[in-house]
Amino acid sequence: MTDLDIRCAALPDIDAVLGFWREAAEGTSITDDHDGVARLIARDPEALLLAERDGRIAGTVIAGFDGWRCSAYRLAVHPDQRRQGVATALMEAAERRFKALGGRRIDAMVLEDNTQAHHTWAAAGYHREDPWRRWVKSL
Repeated sequence: MTDLDIRCAALPDIDAVLGFWREAAEGTSITDDHDGVARLIARDPEALLLAERDGRIAGTVIAGFDGWRCSAYRLAVHPDQRRQGVATALMEAAERRFKALGGRRIDAMVLEDNTQAHHTWAAAGYHREDPWRRWVKSL
């Protein structure tokens, strides 16, 4: 898409990203606040990718790499921008990043009840790995 720009988020983008997630993302996370996103950007300035169209956020993905595993979080597309290749462009950018860092497999966090997302991920070549479940503990 020539009218879609993908770039890394910076600290001045945080409030816009949080507002975007409230409108476009499914579910919430304990880290969906200014400090949480600021820590992400400070630790890995290339992890939070923004897709923009006409100067507005059309989509996001967090392409995190810890040196061992590639993880995709917060793939979200604005409702008015869906089915226009935004998620595909974001994941292609994430996959380029992961390959450049030496990653070998991507784990994507996808809500069980978000069946629309299941179709998006499957169309991109991902599959559900049923034996695994995430175990969490808030700090």
